Amino acid sequence: MKIKYNSIIFVLLTLFSACQITDTVPKDAITDLNYWKKPDDLKLFANNLYTTLSTTLSSPVTLDNQSDNVVTGAQNNILFNTLAVPGSGGGWSSGDWTNIRNCNYFLSHYQTVVGAQVDINQYLGEIQFFRAVEYFYKVRRFGDVPWIDKNLNVTDSTYLMAARAPMKTIVDHIITDLTAAITNLKTPDLLDAGRINKYAAMQMLARVCLYEGTYLKYRNITDYQTYLTTAATTTDAIMATGKYDIVKATAQYMIPGYPLYYKQQFNQEDLTNNKECILPQIFTTGLLMQGLSRTTDESGLGASKDFIEDFLCTDGLPIALSPLYKGDDSTQMEMTNRDPRLRNMIDNKNLPYYLDGTKPIVYPVTPVTVSKCPTGYEIFKFRTPEPAQNEAGHSTKDWFLFRYAEVLLINAEAKAELGTIQQADLDKTINKLRARMDEPGSFVMGTLSLNPPVDPLATINGNPKYGYAVSPLIFEIRRERRIELAFEGFRWDDICRWKAGKLIENPKTMLGIVVNSGVVARYKLYNGGTDQFANRSLYNLTDWNGQTKTLLKIYTNTSRTWADKLYLTPLPTTQLTLNPHLTQNPGW
Repeated sequence: MKIKYNSIIFVLLTLFSACQITDTVPKDAITDLNYWKKPDDLKLFANNLYTTLSTTLSSPVTLDNQSDNVVTGAQNNILFNTLAVPGSGGGWSSGDWTNIRNCNYFLSHYQTVVGAQVDINQYLGEIQFFRAVEYFYKVRRFGDVPWIDKNLNVTDSTYLMAARAPMKTIVDHIITDLTAAITNLKTPDLLDAGRINKYAAMQMLARVCLYEGTYLKYRNITDYQTYLTTAATTTDAIMATGKYDIVKATAQYMIPGYPLYYKQQFNQEDLTNNKECILPQIFTTGLLMQGLSRTTDESGLGASKDFIEDFLCTDGLPIALSPLYKGDDSTQMEMTNRDPRLRNMIDNKNLPYYLDGTKPIVYPVTPVTVSKCPTGYEIFKFRTPEPAQNEAGHSTKDWFLFRYAEVLLINAEAKAELGTIQQADLDKTINKLRARMDEPGSFVMGTLSLNPPVDPLATINGNPKYGYAVSPLIFEIRRERRIELAFEGFRWDDICRWKAGKLIENPKTMLGIVVNSGVVARYKLYNGGTDQFANRSLYNLTDWNGQTKTLLKIYTNTSRTWADKLYLTPLPTTQLTLNPHLTQNPGW
C-alpha cells in the first residue's frame, strides 16, 4: 500500500506580497513580518513550486509530438517551419518568469528562519533545484537568456532591462545551483515520498551536463569534455549507491506468452518503493488523480514508421541485418521477433483490455482514422487495461518524474562521447536495460558490444541519418535512448543537442503502416466490410531492401526541409520592444 503525504498532495498555494511592509502585522494575513520564522514556513513555500514540477506531464503521451517519433493529425509548425514570430507570450511573458521570481524571493528571505539546520537546508536545496529546472527549460528553448538571481523590485532597472547572457554562462549557473542542492538535500529515506531528494538532483545535474556537453561537441565548441565528465561521474555515483535498479515488473495484465514487463512499469499503483523510481509523482483517490490512460487512448497520435523501424530484432541486430525480421506486410509480422518494447508500447492484438476486470479482450486492428490514430501505430505505452483507471481524471497510477533508466543511458552516452567507454560500462547500462526484455524459455535479448555492426539504415539515400556520421556504437546508444525513453519528452531535446534536425527530413517520420491488399482485407473484416483506407492518401517508396511498398500518408506535403533556426524558439516582438537590450534568435 503506498503512503500518501498531504504536504505534497495538498499543496498550499501561499502568495507573498511584494508591496512595502509596515510596522503593523495584520493578524489575519501572512506577511514577511510573521512568516519567515520556522522550517515549516519554508516547506509551505516550496510546496507551491511542486505544482509546476510536473506541469509538462499533464499528458506525457503528447510530449514527443514535436519529433520524429510521432505523427500528429495536423502539421507541427516547428517541424514544417511554418511558425511565425509571436507578438506576445511565446514563453517569455511576465508569467513565464514567476517561478524564478519566487525562488529568488525565497533565497532573499529564508535566512531569518530558526530551526534544525538539516531541515532548513532541505528546503533551501529544493528551491535551488527548482530554480535550476526553470532555467534549464529556458536555455533549452531560447539559448541565451538573462540571469537573474536576486529578488527584484521596480527600481532594479539593471536587472529588469538586462541583456541575454550566453547559454553556457546560464548552464554554469544551473550547475552551481544543482551542486549546492545536492549538498543540501536529504536522501529519500529521510523524506516524505515525493519530495525532491539528493539523487533526483544528481540525476538532474547529469541531464544538464549531458545536454550541454553534446550541444557544444556537435557545434565544435571547446570545453565540452568537462560537462560530459561530470555527467559520467555523477551517474557513476548514483549507480554506486546500489539503491536503484531496472525492475522486471510482474506483468499483471497480459495475454499468456506475451509478457509486458516494460509496459507494466508505467502502470504502477505505487512507485514509492519501486527501485527504478528516483522521484515519483504520487496520485491517490479523492485527493489527486490523473487521466493519462484515457488521454493516451484519445490522443489522436500515431507513432511514425521511422520510429517503428528503429526497434532491433531479438538477436540485437537491426531489421536490415537480422535474419529474424519478418517484414512489415502486417503489424503483427512487423512485431514478430522484435525488441518486446515495441509490442509493449504500440497497440497490437496482444495488448489486453479488461471490461470486467478479469477476462481480457483485445482489438484485432488498430484504428487508422486521422482523428484516432493517423499512422495505424497507436501509442499505448501509458494505457492502463483496467476500466476504472480509464475514467476521465480518475486514475491513481503513479508517474515517474525521475527514472533510473535515464541514469544508465546518460552514463553510457557520456562515456561513449568521451571515448572512455568499456564493455563493462555497456553491461551495466544498455545491456541491463535490454535484460529486462529477456523471456526465459523463449529468448534472451541481444546485447550491445563495443563494436556493433553498421546499420544500413544509418544512412538515407546515401546520406548520414543525423546529417553527419557517428560511430556505430554512438548510433546504437542513441537508438537505445530513443526506444527506452520514447514518449517521455526527451526526443526533441536530443535532436537539438545533437544538432540532428536532418532526422525530420526523412519521409518515414511522416508515414504510417504498409497498406496492401491483405491489410485492406483485414481491416474490412473487422469493420463491417468498410474500406478504412478508401479516403486516405498513400505514399509509394522503394525501401532499403529494394522492395517497393505503399505506406499510409498523413499530410499532403511529405517533404520537410530543416532550418537551423528551429533549434531555438523566437522571442516575442513585444519583449524586444520593451527591452532594447534583448536580441532575436538567429534566423528569426
